[in-house]
Amino acid sequence: MTRYFDTVRQVLDDAETRNRETLEQAADAVATSMANGGVLHTFGTGHGHMLAEELFYRAGGLVPVNAILDPALMLHLSALSSTHVERLSGYAELVLERYTVNASDVIMIASNSGRNAVPIEMALAAQKLGLKVIALTSIAHSQSQSSRHPSGKRLFEIADIVLDNCGVIGDAAVEVDGLPGKIGATSTVVGAALLHTLVERAVEIMLARGVQPPITLSANVDGGDAHNAKLFDQYKDRLRHL
Repeated sequence: MTRYFDTVRQVLDDAETRNRETLEQAADAVATSMANGGVLHTFGTGHGHMLAEELFYRAGGLVPVNAILDPALMLHLSALSSTHVERLSGYAELVLERYTVNASDVIMIASNSGRNAVPIEMALAAQKLGLKVIALTSIAHSQSQSSRHPSGKRLFEIADIVLDNCGVIGDAAVEVDGLPGKIGATSTVVGAALLHTLVERAVEIMLARGVQPPITLSANVDGGDAHNAKLFDQYKDRLRHL
């Protein structure tokens, strides 16, 4: 009963230690952007889309978070098809064109492998528009695999700031006798922890600079809706799925 918990605790400890400097860089980038009216865009393919959604419209989270959500890259229409689509060169720019992005914005791209065309090209397209790119990936996994993008580069080699989820090759981390492979992926739980740490630190930086962070309250506590409505109205033109 404790094997997965023990594994996650170890990976979380590794991720906390390894990402201290890059978390500070990422938080500073987000705080600076939002202090100047910018937005944090979030994007991921496959299970990575859950990390894109994790910070969007989240109780205790920052309001100016715009999740870039494309159904073909998610799992609910067809998981097998989504795997094919995330390898298509040229698709990322078509997705990004549907969203309003400014050079003062930041984008977080979650891809455990960091090898497929869409996350890589999303990073390149965003940088071309002037955005700072934060990658959330597994360095160990990505370094073990070749890129599927014509450039030969993986996401961590392109991004401005890289957060390492410290996952093992293949993501699943728990060995069980009698099985051909490991079970228990860690990228989602560790990725979420890293992202919420980023938000926490960005809030602290904004407060230290005299900027009031735009925070979402839970819609399921009294007063939450009234508090949120004012902020949602302020940012509604930037948050496509609000």
